[in-house]
Amino acid sequence: MNIGIIGAGAIANFLLNEINKNALDGLRINSILVRDKKKYEQLETDFGVKLFTNIDQFLDSKIDIVVEAANIEAVKKLIPTVIQKKDVVLISIGALADEVLLKELSNANYKTYLPSGAIGGLDLLQNANALGAVTEVSLTTRKPARSLIDTDVEHEQIIFKGKAVDAIKRFPKNMNVSIVLSLAGLGVEKTTVRLVADPHIDKNIHHVEVKGDFGEATFTITNNPLPENPKTSYLAAMSILGTLKRLQGKITIGS
Repeated sequence: MNIGIIGAGAIANFLLNEINKNALDGLRINSILVRDKKKYEQLETDFGVKLFTNIDQFLDSKIDIVVEAANIEAVKKLIPTVIQKKDVVLISIGALADEVLLKELSNANYKTYLPSGAIGGLDLLQNANALGAVTEVSLTTRKPARSLIDTDVEHEQIIFKGKAVDAIKRFPKNMNVSIVLSLAGLGVEKTTVRLVADPHIDKNIHHVEVKGDFGEATFTITNNPLPENPKTSYLAAMSILGTLKRLQGKITIGS
């Protein structure tokens, strides 16, 4: 499978190292879309890729699927064009809180794949809600206080409590997990979210609770940061790689 990536940041570099540098079987990154070609030209030498600044030329290059590894703004600007020509893997899932964009992708001829990102258990939630019998989904995300607020605090502070749709509007760089959880379950209006600034932790912690006719489920994920960039979840980067590997497999687990 030939891959094109939008963005050249920490996640893109993780994928380049794991796929191209390690010659991962069946996968190859050929093209990368960037805003500043000169800034990233070393990637062409290091990983044998070609850089593009034009979206149409990028899509017409030798790629089968596009991985978005940029940000919400890039999704809104570029993905409507991408989805007309290629399947796409999205990591900036917070963009799908926009109902117009979500509907556009839902009706496209090409597929959109959403990795689980920094959390897990989405297959359980989808299965539990197969008959629409899930009644409650809640997410509590704890992050180091210094990553959320400017002032020093001695005790944890709840800095947001409400619906997922409002969480992503107020914290677009911190609440992607709330949107993928919503899409797997009850939607952005019925998924409740708490965001906690905790001065006593140094990792992000996501705690999910699901209730319904099936019973109850809780799961907690404590994320290590990506070694190359402490602002990025290691699991989020790995979830993209896992998605790409599953796409070329003959046996699918958990769908």
